Order: sequence, then C-alpha cells, then structure tokens
Amino acid sequence: MTRITNIACGALAAFTMTTSSAASKTDGFNYVADRFADIEVLRYKVPDFENLTLKQKQLIYHLTEAAIAGRDILWDQNGRYNLEIRRMLENVYKNYKGDRKSADFKAFEKYLKQVWFANGIHHHYSMDKFKPEFSQKFLTDAVKALPAKERPSDLDMLMKVIFDPAFMAKRVNQAEGQDLIRTSANNFYENVSQAEVEAYYNALKDTTDLTPISYGLNSRVVKENGKVKEQVYKIGGLYSPAIERIVSELKKAAEFAENDKQKSVIDALVRYYETGDLKTFDEYSILWVDDTDSRVDFINGFIESYGDPLGMTGSWESIVNFKNNEASHRTETISREAQWFEDRSPVDPRFRKPQVKGVTAKVITAAILAGDAYPATPIGINLPNANWIRATHGSKSVTLENITQAYDEASHGNGFNEEFVIDKETSDLMDKYLFITDNLHTDLHECLGHGSGRLLPGVDPDALKAHGSTLEETRADLFALYYLADPKLIELGLLDNPDAYKAEYYKYILNGLMTQLMRIEPGKDVEEAHMRNRKLISEWAYEHGKKDNVIEYVTRDGKTFIKINDYGKLRELFGRLLGEIQRIKSEGDYEAGRDLVEKYAVKVDPKIHREVLDRYAKLNIAPYKGFVNPVYTLIKDNKGNVTDVTVSYTEDYIPQMLRYSRDYSPLTR
Repeated sequence: MTRITNIACGALAAFTMTTSSAASKTDGFNYVADRFADIEVLRYKVPDFENLTLKQKQLIYHLTEAAIAGRDILWDQNGRYNLEIRRMLENVYKNYKGDRKSADFKAFEKYLKQVWFANGIHHHYSMDKFKPEFSQKFLTDAVKALPAKERPSDLDMLMKVIFDPAFMAKRVNQAEGQDLIRTSANNFYENVSQAEVEAYYNALKDTTDLTPISYGLNSRVVKENGKVKEQVYKIGGLYSPAIERIVSELKKAAEFAENDKQKSVIDALVRYYETGDLKTFDEYSILWVDDTDSRVDFINGFIESYGDPLGMTGSWESIVNFKNNEASHRTETISREAQWFEDRSPVDPRFRKPQVKGVTAKVITAAILAGDAYPATPIGINLPNANWIRATHGSKSVTLENITQAYDEASHGNGFNEEFVIDKETSDLMDKYLFITDNLHTDLHECLGHGSGRLLPGVDPDALKAHGSTLEETRADLFALYYLADPKLIELGLLDNPDAYKAEYYKYILNGLMTQLMRIEPGKDVEEAHMRNRKLISEWAYEHGKKDNVIEYVTRDGKTFIKINDYGKLRELFGRLLGEIQRIKSEGDYEAGRDLVEKYAVKVDPKIHREVLDRYAKLNIAPYKGFVNPVYTLIKDNKGNVTDVTVSYTEDYIPQMLRYSRDYSPLTR
C-alpha cells in the first residue's frame, strides 16, 4: 500500500514512456543490460558511493548481503513450485549439450529470463502464468539428460505446473465474486478458503485496540486436521535457513552502525526475525521512523501486501540506500509543510489529521534492490504501513532518484511523444518539466499522500479487503495530483512555472486512459493495483468532466489522442474524487470502494486497446523495465583488514541471476 511503481504507486511505464531534456543527456554509461519478451533490463549508477566513509561502505556491504540473502523467500511466497522449477531450469541451461541456437533452446532461454525477472512462473505485473514457446518434450528430454542428482524429484508435477495453462493460472486473482484464495496460485495460503481466512482473522482482531498488530503480515495460513493455523516466518519457523542468513548479515552490519539509534533499529529487526512477534515488528518500525539522523538506511522484511489477494501478508523485500543530500532539499521542503497541506486538503475535516506527526522525506540513492523490489523496483516508498504508527509516530518517505534517472536516460529518443502526445506544445512542456514534475508527484504521493487523512475510531484497517491496495494508491495519487498544481509549490521554489504541473497531468491522464493498456493482453481486464488506480482516476475524471468538456478523445489521421481542455477544472475533479476516496477509507465503506473500482478501474475498451497495442508495436518500446544490481567487493590488505569497498557495474543479467542462485539459495540446498 505504500509504494510508487515504475512500477511502485505510480508509473512504472510512465517514467519510460517519454523523453526529458531536463535530465542530463546520456553520458556514455551502458544503461541497457538485456532485452527480451516485453522486458528491458537496465543498470543503475550509485553516485557518490565512493565519497562515503569506510564505515558507511561496510555497513552498506553487509546490508546488501542481508538483502540478497532473502531472495529464496520471495520465490517461495510467489508459488510453492517456483524454487524447484528455477533449479531445474538453471540446471538445464548450464548443462544443455544440444544446439543452443535452435528455436526450442532460444525459447527456453527467453522463458528462463522471464521467470527470473518475475521471481517465479507468473508475470510480475499481469500475474498470468508465462506460456512456454518451447515444447514439453524438449524440456523433458533436457531434464532427463541431466546428472541424476540435478534432476527434480517430481518431474511430472513440474511439467504440469509449467505447461497446463489452467493449473495455477494466476498468482493473484482479484476477480469480484470469486474465492480469491482458492483461485490464486501464490503460496500464502494452503488448503483454506477465503471465508475461512477472513473468519480466522476476524476472531483474532480486537476492534477496540488502538494499536493493532498487522495481522497475517509474516505468516502462511494453513488448515491442518481441520484447524486453521498460521505458520510464522521466523528463525525456527518457516523460511528459517534464509532468515538465519539475513540475521547473520544484519548482526555484522550493526557493528558498523553510524550511531546508537541506527544500531537499535538493526537490533530490533533481529529480535523480530528471531521471534516472529508482530508487536516487536511495530517496535522496530517506530525506531526506524525515529531514525532521521543516519545517512545510510534500509528496509528489510515482509513489507508490501500486493502479492496477497486479501492485502494482508507481506512479500519479502529489501532496499539498501543512502541519502542524496543535495536532492533531498526538495522532499525536506515538502515535509516541513505537511500540516499546511493537510489543513487545506479537499476532504471532509473529520477525516483530516488535526496534527501531522513525524513526516520525514528524502531523496535516496539505491545501493541494492532485493526480493519484491528486484528486478522490477518502486521509484518511491512510504513506510510503515500501520495507520496507528503513522498517526502517532509519523512515517518515512523516499524517492529513488538514481532509479528514475536510469529510466529517464534509457528512454531518450524512443518516439513515444511523437506517436501519442497530441501536439508539439504539450510535448515541449513535457520535455521541459516532466522529469521534475514526475519526481514531485512521487514526493507528494509518498511523503504526504500516504501519510494524510485518518481512519475513524473503530474502523478496521483491512475493511476494504481486496480493493484496499487499489484505493490506497488512488488516494495517494489524487493527493499528489491535486497539490502538484497548487501555487504553494511555486512559493516554495520547487517549480518555476505555474503551468509546469500540466506536463504531469497530461501524462497521467494519457497513461490512465490509453497508454498503460500496452501492458494488457487483448480480452483481459486490468488487475494490477497501480494500473487500476490510474485507470480509476482517469476514467472517473473523464466521465465527470464531460459536461464541461474537460477531457476529450480526438481522432486525427485514424489515430486517437487525448486532449485536456481545462486543466483547472481537472484539478477540481481530482479534489472531488480525493474527498470521496478519503471518506471511503476513513469510514471503511467497502461497498462504495468496490463499486468505484469495478465501474472505472477494471474493464477495457477493446477498440482503444487494439489501437494502443498496434501503435506501441511500431515503437518497439519494452512495456516493463527492471534492473541488474551493481556488485560490491571488500578490498583487504595483506593482513586481512578491509581498506575499501568498491562498486562495479559490469555484471550482466544472466551471470547475476546464476550467481545469486549459486551463492544465495539457502532454501534450495
């Protein structure tokens, strides 16, 4: 519920669809590492790492080791056969003796790359199972040719998982009216129904508790001998071998903590992993929010719940980072004014926070991406998720600017503006202001949007159920869009042109109504939470602005374009919708939230969809982008003392994936 995607609350596609002359021009760095299927894999720089102290570098090194160590956890969470399939596919890839230029092998290699990118056999965004373009006989023969110790124990089951399109078809199913647990292929639940899971947690929850734990965040729910129970992720519990390795590296990292406060954060996280106690997780979260002095920071754990159709269980992820001191002026300026923005929010005063506490924001340089943040990664994050911690202790918001910079650099000259933007005036405005307004949108979304508003007393944080993630992202996006056009940003010196916001408004509506559809297969609904969010906002604004012709579709030379006729009224529409979404959130109005999502966010116009797909095909732009990580190396003298930590960017996609599987696979030994 707390990320912008380039994914990660916003626009995984949005950062890759347009060029921006506001950013620096391509500098000779080789940003593109690989391209296959609908994916382009990029590299990202870690600027200023060399200027950190040796202590900070060693802290980052061990935090990155702790991050990569959790890789297997996410794979298993995404599907119970994923680790076995990955090992089998990698063994075939490494040992195949046949023609590696054959159509079958090339198709096999493409499939393996897709599975690596998605951390499993289902597409990371659409959640549909990948369809192999090689024959089952090819894979069966290749597996049988492996040494006996490298063959899977149940080949028939793995073949069924890979080749039967109806079996485990979707990792996360959000279809209204279906049992979302039974019809989802993730590994958060076993032998239980949606009704049983909801009844189990409803029996545990105390609606009078003002500081509730995040029920279900770190556990798998199963039914054994007719009884529903939780298997907790912890040392001595589920995923223990991987968690033990994570904890080992966290303890090493603690030796290089920048200060006592940061060390207490790491120690609290270790205690949480050792016990699995969600109260301890809350204690850790509060300590983490309160640490605003350290330059190096990280997230590590079971955080975001997008992978759970009920929005409860957290997928494992980690991002290690350090503060970009210069760029953080922007976010610090916004966070200092948090109360000003909250007091003037276009929502019912009952749903505003009377006192905004502890809102901190910074621009960061990502040092490593892991788990559910790798290879596809968010561009902005706001944590913690617990509403009561936000209200009482505050939250941290970050914008990953070296990631957005990599997207921007890789998109130069891709032809998107020429194909989809309605006129040169709008295109020029986007070229000049989209990079900064996109980043400001992320800042406002994460720093203020997610941190704004409040639940009424007694409202269950999970009341919106399967639609909770979509509606939360909608709320944060609307807050950011509304204030992006406010003169306050000019007053604060964050923008220098009162029309700059129009670049983001145009891109957002174009994306929500049309161009994000390039990620959807013909005949499919929109299912991913961030895509639903953007579609809901854009379709609602289009429909409710018809009377004043705020937005219109224009046809020229057989092509459809979006035209915004009144940006001021569009802002008013964003404010109206924000008021309603905040009411739904604050009151826990599930029915109203469901109706909005189902009416505006799900169904696709097949005619527009076909046109978008055809026009995109001519541009050869990959709809999805992700990253390979840099490689960190300890430099030691002849006595074994660490004298430096270096970073390199030369590792390619396939070698990195194979190395991670070789060196960081505690659950597949």
